[in-house]
Amino acid sequence: MANLFGDQLLKAGLVSKDKLNKAKKSRYKQQKAGKTGKQAEAREAAEAARRTAAASAARDRELNEQRKAEAGEKAIRAQVRQLIERNRVSREDAEVGYNFQDGKAIRKLFVTEEMRDKLASGVLSIVRFGDGYEVVPASVADKIRARDESAVITVAGAPDECDENDPYADYKVPDDLMW
Repeated sequence: MANLFGDQLLKAGLVSKDKLNKAKKSRYKQQKAGKTGKQAEAREAAEAARRTAAASAARDRELNEQRKAEAGEKAIRAQVRQLIERNRVSREDAEVGYNFQDGKAIRKLFVTEEMRDKLASGVLSIVRFGDGYEVVPASVADKIRARDESAVITVAGAPDECDENDPYADYKVPDDLMW
């Protein structure tokens, strides 16, 4: 079907053939531009959907990694708790106070004479358990340290780093010193 309206205007002599052809070309260009514009819009929408999906996938991966890390930390805390509960040394008849350093604070734990000697020699160690402290064998403390460094408070017998210019390096401090 030809342009009936354009033909009628041409027959009436209101427009010339050149103007009619220019009008047809401009309409054709507009239609073509409209199609490519729609295609471009469709491509842009598809690209936006892909970007949104990629961002969502990245966020999901990050959340999964956080959940895995939290689950791993929870499993480690459970392992440490289980090691302490199964291997702690009973302090029922504890009457001697044993002072130890936890960070910058000095804490006191009541133990027996035998436990104090073993703590001083490094056979036993003090570990953090809940809000308090427990005494466990040094081998168990090493297993706990492998899982959570901050849970182990003291392991005696390991030499501390000393300053070479320390004037008191020759004087040994007794382990059973009462404060």
